[in-house]
Amino acid sequence: MLNEFAKTVLVIVAGLFPIINPPATALVVLSMLPHIGDDDRAELARRICINSFAILLASLSIGAYVLTFFGISIPVLRVAGGLVVAMAGWNLLQAPDDDDATETAPKPRSGASLRAKAFYPLTLPITVGPGAIAVAIALGTGSPRHGLQPVHLAGVAVALAILCASIYVCVRFAGHLERLLGTAGTQVAMRLFAFVIFCIGVEILWLGLSELIASIHLTIK
Repeated sequence: MLNEFAKTVLVIVAGLFPIINPPATALVVLSMLPHIGDDDRAELARRICINSFAILLASLSIGAYVLTFFGISIPVLRVAGGLVVAMAGWNLLQAPDDDDATETAPKPRSGASLRAKAFYPLTLPITVGPGAIAVAIALGTGSPRHGLQPVHLAGVAVALAILCASIYVCVRFAGHLERLLGTAGTQVAMRLFAFVIFCIGVEILWLGLSELIASIHLTIK
C-alpha cells in the first residue's frame, strides 16, 4: 500500500513539476506585477495556489470526460493553448520598462484587479498551461492495474499539495529575488523568461499542429 502511495505521488510530481516550473512562473508573475506589496503578493500567491490545485485536480479526475463531451481533442487543446501562451509571452516581451510604465500606465494595486489577474492570465495559462493540463489528463486516464483505491486518491492529494506549495513559495518570495538581482538584473531575467514563455507557446502550438497534420495524413491513407 505504501509502495502504491509513493508511486502515485512520484509519478504526478515528476510529470507535472518540470512543466509547471514554479521558479520560472514566479519570475513571469513578477514581470507582470512588479510593484505590489508583500501582503498583496502573499494573497496573490495563495489565490494562484488554490486555482492551480482546482485546475489540476479537475484535469486529473474529469479532464478527459470534459474534452470528450465537448468534442475537443488533445491536439486542438494544444493548438489553442499554445496560441494563448505565445501571445502572453509576446505581450511580456513588448511590455515597457518600469521607467516607461510608471509614466504611461497605472500600477495594479487594487484587490479587485489582483483577484481578476490571479486566475487569468497568472494561473491559466501562465502557471497551469495547456502542457500541464494535457499531461494531467494523460495521467488521469492511466488507471492502476488493480483499480483505483483510496491510497491512490491520497497520493493524488499529496502530490498536488506538493506542487501547489512549491508554486506558493516561489510566487510569494519572488520579491526577494527581485531585490537580489537588482533593477537591471530583474529586467534582463524578465525579458529572457518572456522569450522562453513565447518559445514554449510556439512549441506547444507546433506539437498540436503536427499531431493534427499526422491525423489528416492517416485519414487520407
